Amino acid sequence: MSVAAFKERDFIPTENNPFGLVYADAITENAEGAVNIHAIQYPYRDFYAVANVYTPAGYDPAGNYPAVVVAHPNGGMKDQVAGNYAQKLAEHGFITLAFDAAYQGESGGTPRSVDWPSNRVEDVHRAADIILQYPGVDRKRVAALGICGGGGYTFKAAQTDKRFKAVATLSLFNSGEVRREGFRGSQVDSIQERLAAASQARQDEADGKEAALTPNMCETVTPEQADAMPYDLYREGYYYYGQDAAKAGSTFSYTVSSLMELAGWDARDGAELINVPLLMMIGSHADTGYMTIDCYEAAVNAPVRELFEIPGATHIQTYWKDEYVAQAIKKLVEFFGVNL
Repeated sequence: MSVAAFKERDFIPTENNPFGLVYADAITENAEGAVNIHAIQYPYRDFYAVANVYTPAGYDPAGNYPAVVVAHPNGGMKDQVAGNYAQKLAEHGFITLAFDAAYQGESGGTPRSVDWPSNRVEDVHRAADIILQYPGVDRKRVAALGICGGGGYTFKAAQTDKRFKAVATLSLFNSGEVRREGFRGSQVDSIQERLAAASQARQDEADGKEAALTPNMCETVTPEQADAMPYDLYREGYYYYGQDAAKAGSTFSYTVSSLMELAGWDARDGAELINVPLLMMIGSHADTGYMTIDCYEAAVNAPVRELFEIPGATHIQTYWKDEYVAQAIKKLVEFFGVNL
């Protein structure tokens, strides 16, 4: 495979940003001597996946830069929190690649909103294929950063993908555990009924019917109902994805049949295979923190293993709130600087 395996694509602008970015202080133009953004697409099975590559100020294609692949949260896109972190890491001298998961966002694949863990892990492997070919990337200094659901999938990908020389997660979400058991074990008793529904949904797809989707919280829940939710993750996620960082293609929905794959998957399985430096970051007030801790404790063979707590932050606040993002970026730059 050569550099020709990926090619430039057109940006799909939003109302406020020519590059389609929906996070604060996002790039609005490519200028000489500044961080620039490049839209690319690359083959993925029988369709194309899409990504944005951020290059540092003064980027020289003949240079030798450290690089980071950034995986977005469940239901998210490269233009939200993943892009926020990718841009800020580029400001510190990294080439970064933020991609849309296959079957989601602006990447191809049908039916839409398929959420199979095997696909999401393959997304990370495929992103590594591409960034390792990007001009100026030092192949000996490539890392991965996964956020929320992307954190769980990156944690899994790093177990077998030894091209990553360091791995970091932010607000890790173990998708298999939560889809199987419910958030904090709230749906343990209903798993058999939900699996039966997922199995029927798969058969319906096989019979030619349109893929059934789980409800999209941003469309089915009112602000009053969201405010009454007991978990910060969903309450704040409603406003982040539904209002503050809303983007066409970003959705809480996934195909009902996906549960057949999700229920048998767990990010922790195989954690002992991680043998590179590992940084796992959580907000001190994040109600998802237990998932990061569980994975951290299972990664017993990481030669460097650090759990970094961001004081005062909830899960969603680590995506956008300046004071918390700044702390996470400072720690990432320090960690990657030492371990790449």
